[in-house]
Amino acid sequence: MQRRLCSAILLLEAVVVGLSTPVLISVESVDTARALWIGLGLTVACLLTAGLLRRPWGYHLGWAIQAAAILLGFEVTAMFALGVIFLALWVTAVRLGRTIDRDRSAVGQ
Repeated sequence: MQRRLCSAILLLEAVVVGLSTPVLISVESVDTARALWIGLGLTVACLLTAGLLRRPWGYHLGWAIQAAAILLGFEVTAMFALGVIFLALWVTAVRLGRTIDRDRSAVGQ
């Protein structure tokens, strides 16, 4: 369950970060190449990490993505708030998923 919840958060985050790319270009006047590297790069990182959650180190990448989303706020101010929201969702998914997995394994024994 933890993997499912965390994957869902990363997939939603990929959409939000991907949509920040046009904002970087048109509203914040960031160079197009730089905006594409930042926005689409972080989008691809979210998608890849969602698939890598089968490995224990995939969750460490997830934490790094949460930090990167918050740091994106230095380019798009709204991402400070959105990054913190996604961090809260990530923490909730990790803790709640871990609890559900532990309870399911205890019942199954």
